[in-house]
Amino acid sequence: MATKIFINLPVKDLNRSKEFFTKLGFGFNEQFTDEKAACLVIGENLFSMLLTEPFFKGFTKKEIADASKSTEVLIAIDVESREKVDEMVSKAVAAGGSVYMDPQDHGWMYQHSFADPDGHQWEVMYMDESAIPQG
Repeated sequence: MATKIFINLPVKDLNRSKEFFTKLGFGFNEQFTDEKAACLVIGENLFSMLLTEPFFKGFTKKEIADASKSTEVLIAIDVESREKVDEMVSKAVAAGGSVYMDPQDHGWMYQHSFADPDGHQWEVMYMDESAIPQG
């Protein structure tokens, strides 16, 4: 089993991305942060490496997707309440992101979504696992 996850995302302006995620309440692991990359700490063992596009290109033979025009990945994160879902999306919009999907309430799961300044899609959700329909 894996012990940590690192989601690598290309960014056009590393400082803008760091400022955006700081406004959402996230921090960075400075040990893995420099002028080419920043290690966004999402949770205890959950990280996203925000890599400048030229640096990111060194890890792939493919073209880098323009996340503002096409979907490359959906990043879903679970938070502790419905209120925290809406709070994070509101902070994202205030920090320069945008809403890309309306909130969805499935009873046992509530989710809302934002796009960061580079267009990466983040789904913020709260799950009440005790209310998951059985069967």
